[in-house]
Amino acid sequence: MAGTVHAVTADDHLPNPDGPVAVLANPTAGRGRHRGLLPDLVDRLSTAGRPVRLLRAGSALEAEAACRAAVAEGVSALVAVGGDGTVHRAMQAVAGTAVPFAPVPAGTGNDFAIETGFPSDPRAAVDVIAAALREGRSRPVDLARMTGYDDTVRWYGAVLAAGFDAIVNERANRMRRPKGARRYDLAILVELARLRPRRYTLTLDGERVDVDAVLVAVGNSASYGGGMRICPDADPTDGLLDVVVGGRFDRRTLIRVKPRIYAGTHVDHPLVRTYRARTVTVAAEGITTYADGERSLPLPVTVTAVPAALHLLH
Repeated sequence: MAGTVHAVTADDHLPNPDGPVAVLANPTAGRGRHRGLLPDLVDRLSTAGRPVRLLRAGSALEAEAACRAAVAEGVSALVAVGGDGTVHRAMQAVAGTAVPFAPVPAGTGNDFAIETGFPSDPRAAVDVIAAALREGRSRPVDLARMTGYDDTVRWYGAVLAAGFDAIVNERANRMRRPKGARRYDLAILVELARLRPRRYTLTLDGERVDVDAVLVAVGNSASYGGGMRICPDADPTDGLLDVVVGGRFDRRTLIRVKPRIYAGTHVDHPLVRTYRARTVTVAAEGITTYADGERSLPLPVTVTAVPAALHLLH
């Protein structure tokens, strides 16, 4: 589980206009299919006329620490090359500050980058970022700030999963075999066999809702898992969180509804409820959440939409 992180403000870290552009790159993102692109991406980024500094990290925790150190030392911007996990780690260093940030979609899941308007091709995305750097241009987007029961603070840009998908991820992470995607597939089968609605208590801007549910997601933006539009109406510029709750699904119903998430039409199912709020508390027993696909905080958590918490180079 993540350690305690104190929220920062724009006064804590200001961008250094003469500082380098720090780049966090995950060579294993997207099963390594973009590994050979990094030199070209760095060259394209260099056309902005700023020095480029590659950050070194051997693990997710080291990556996050490297980003925090770079921001503290004074960079002009931070760029994350990888999937949602890489973006999530880098985001922790710049959330709530004025340091510009950009995701380069090069992973299996690139939901935050795509939802915030970056091209899906990494080269094209870097060209957009370089142009924004040259022109001194950025635009604000919201982030979700998550606070755990022990006051641990984490930020996310896409979706917090707190239901069946989080349970499957937790199962897959505990399994030693099989390797690769088959482990996740097996975890789905195991958890489908154990499927049962759980009792959740949601507090939505102070209003309490008790519900038995299988799926619970809190979205700052619309999609997770590589294009699954679990919160199809979520807008990362409206200052609000979208909450989607899938109620007392049995196995057969869940299997039928799941494919509809890619189009976002699952919200029309009679067992699905949607809510919108600025602050949401989610409580249930025995569930560890996943934010932007990364293992995050155990329930209960309180999530708050923070307007303009991130400044995108776009």
